[in-house]
Order: sequence, then C-alpha cells, then structure tokens
Amino acid sequence: MRNCVFCAIAAGEAPAVIVREWPDALAVRPRSGGVHPGHVFVLPRVHVEDAGTDPEVTAAVMRWAAELMAGHPAVNLITSKGEAATQSVFHLHVHIVPRQEGDRLPLPWTPQHTARATAA
Repeated sequence: MRNCVFCAIAAGEAPAVIVREWPDALAVRPRSGGVHPGHVFVLPRVHVEDAGTDPEVTAAVMRWAAELMAGHPAVNLITSKGEAATQSVFHLHVHIVPRQEGDRLPLPWTPQHTARATAA
C-alpha cells in the first residue's frame, strides 16, 4: 500500500533493524528502540490493515510471534485494531515486549491507571 511505512520496510525500501524473517512476515525492532529491552514487532509482508481484516494473515503473524515469545519467561503480546484502541500505524503488527519482575513498565489498563482514569 502506498505511504505505508511497514509495507516499505517489508519491501526493503525503508530502513529497519530486522530481527527475524519468514516467507510471509518480519520481526523488526521499533525505530524508537521500544518500550523495554527486547521489544520487537512482527508484521506481515502483505498489507493488512489490522488483526480483524484477514484472519489467515493474522494467524500466521501470531504463530511467528508465539515462536519468538517461546524464548522469554514473561512477555506482553499486544496488537490494536482502530484508533480508539491506540492503533497508530494501519498495517497489522504485533508487539512482543519481554518483561521482568519489578521492571516498572506499566500497561495502560493496570489497576492504578484505571483508578486514575475513572477518577478524572
């Protein structure tokens, strides 16, 4: 798809740190470095807007994500569908964020965040 940064990465037309490649997908480090050490995302080589658009492509991406997660004792697996769910790049991608006990990396739906949001 035109003007899609992830399509450009998949086509080799945009810079990226590729961690792993499969025939139908890539694992890439976020340009920002990620939210935690080891953070990567898996994206399909074909343009699929989100996890609800093409179940077969989504299943393949999830399979590769599961393969990468197997090497970590604790992980968040995150994807979003739609702006209201915080999707900012409209090309399916699944974040894999390795975690450690006490790493202090909050998720937006932790009890503390939920309490602050409902109090506002």
